[in-house]
Amino acid sequence: MNKEGYIQAIIDTGIVAVIRVNNAAELLETAIALHKGGVRALEITMTSPGALAAISKAVQKLGEDAIIGVGSVLDPETARAAILAGAKFVVSPVLHTEVIKVCRRYSVPCIPGAFTPTEILRAWEAGADVVKVFPATKLGPSFFKDVLGPLPQVRLTPTGGVNLENTGEFIRAGACFVGVGSALVDKKLVAGKKWEELSALAAKYIRAVQTARK
Repeated sequence: MNKEGYIQAIIDTGIVAVIRVNNAAELLETAIALHKGGVRALEITMTSPGALAAISKAVQKLGEDAIIGVGSVLDPETARAAILAGAKFVVSPVLHTEVIKVCRRYSVPCIPGAFTPTEILRAWEAGADVVKVFPATKLGPSFFKDVLGPLPQVRLTPTGGVNLENTGEFIRAGACFVGVGSALVDKKLVAGKKWEELSALAAKYIRAVQTARK
């Protein structure tokens, strides 16, 4: 699958699971459980211990049906290391143009963070494939509708404050997909190794996107 294929697959599914856990052993099991629930795009954050090794193992274990990415990338060196480990997309909480350049060099989707309309446009003009509005907690779905009025060409995704109740609202407001962290990657379910319950929760998010798009 090429870069546009990965982007379209993420958009079609509508959910990126942001995996931030406390130990390396939990990373792979969490990714597998979320994938079983229908979430194909799995963002393993660099703030998790053993992130690069987990990316490599997840790619080997889940194959091409899963789209394993890396999150919390702050510099081009980390982006390159993650891409070489197998990451199929790169997400950052900030706008760092050198990170975008590395992703373009390797033909990997780049999703940098931005907060204001000016930052969003700068990220898009710098070559972002999708711009992550972060943190979206205080902005809400209406912000997406407002920004996409004058900037309809930009693909936006929210991260921060996204939950099962507002996922559909963000999609209807114009988000091409949503990034969901702790509301989906429930720490209690992970700590208790309740993988079936985690898969069931993932399936609920997939249905919320499908319902919003009808």
